[in-house]
Amino acid sequence: MNNKDFFFTSESVTEGHPDKVCDQISDAVLDEVLKQDSKGRVACETFITVGLVIVGGEITTTGYADIGGLTRNLIKDIGYTDAKYGFNYQTCSVLNAIGEQSPDISQGVDIGGAGDQGLMIGYACNETPELMPMSIMLAHKLTKRLAEVRKTKLVPYLGPDGKSQVTIQYQNGKPTRVEAVVISCQHTEEILDKSGKTITPEAVEEIKQQVIFSVIEEKLRDKNTKYYINPTGKFVVGGPQSDTGMTGRKIIVDTYGGMCPHGGGAFSGKDPTKVDRSASYMARYIAKNIVATGVVEQCSIQLAYAIGIKEPVSIYVDTSGGKEIPNSKLLELIRKIFVLTPQGIMDMLNLRRPIYKKTAAYGHFGRNEPEFTWEKTDKVNDLLKGL
Repeated sequence: MNNKDFFFTSESVTEGHPDKVCDQISDAVLDEVLKQDSKGRVACETFITVGLVIVGGEITTTGYADIGGLTRNLIKDIGYTDAKYGFNYQTCSVLNAIGEQSPDISQGVDIGGAGDQGLMIGYACNETPELMPMSIMLAHKLTKRLAEVRKTKLVPYLGPDGKSQVTIQYQNGKPTRVEAVVISCQHTEEILDKSGKTITPEAVEEIKQQVIFSVIEEKLRDKNTKYYINPTGKFVVGGPQSDTGMTGRKIIVDTYGGMCPHGGGAFSGKDPTKVDRSASYMARYIAKNIVATGVVEQCSIQLAYAIGIKEPVSIYVDTSGGKEIPNSKLLELIRKIFVLTPQGIMDMLNLRRPIYKKTAAYGHFGRNEPEFTWEKTDKVNDLLKGL
């Protein structure tokens, strides 16, 4: 996308969005298994609707997960604690539909092979300190801020459900300003105007000040920046009352906001033998370290695997901006510095730990928490020696 003028948009959702509730439940189950059994196999998916949560999939473990208790506690932590939000952790039904993993898959994974076939994408760029696209980073920061002002009662009328969307203007391939911001946030009826169809101007201004302006720097905003806050007028009915949720439906929110291709596989609820997850983390790790050298401005990585086979069947790397580096040189360095077998990835990134519930909201990438080992840039010096 270098040397072009264009607009680009990414979205994020809060932890109370129905799809994200499902992602978090699935990863909470995974974490509980890994706490007791670091080699447990988990492929857990969740469905949520009005008054009902269904947790299904396949688990093979020596441990035990209290599906009902985990689910209710997580929904409580998110904030669905009152009937006014249309869903309540105490009164919802929780159906456990967990089975055991197929032995046909296990026989390939047990010897260190990939848990499935597929292609995984990693990406990094120098648009932000996190080496992520600006649009998705700002979108995540907005939804995190929505949760923060809700939980601290700074904006007390907000509900758990919500979404953000940010449009960035690029000039000559570089992000220059914010063109538009969309905030859709669940709220109680107390901020509706006399018509009952829209929130008050005072509430709009408060959300703009406490959420948007606290996240998006003044230098990125100008008189032409557009703000859309609950553009339908109101958002009282939200969460599972208004929309079903499923694990794995927010894969672009989870990754790079649409700035690069996506392999198609979801992350949440999958243990790290599943390369959908672990190889995507490794691909990001590689791409981020390459961009962190300062030699190039963008890097895309594709890794592809066959079920039961240890080594990737292909590696693709593409860079732009900065120094032009032969692909053969980059591929040689990648194979030398990074271990790309499923077992090697798990060891290198220390993935057999209960670290996944935190990843299930606000993005798997661009995070600085210690659990996110794939965000480290500790291979920069090794790369620079070979570039």
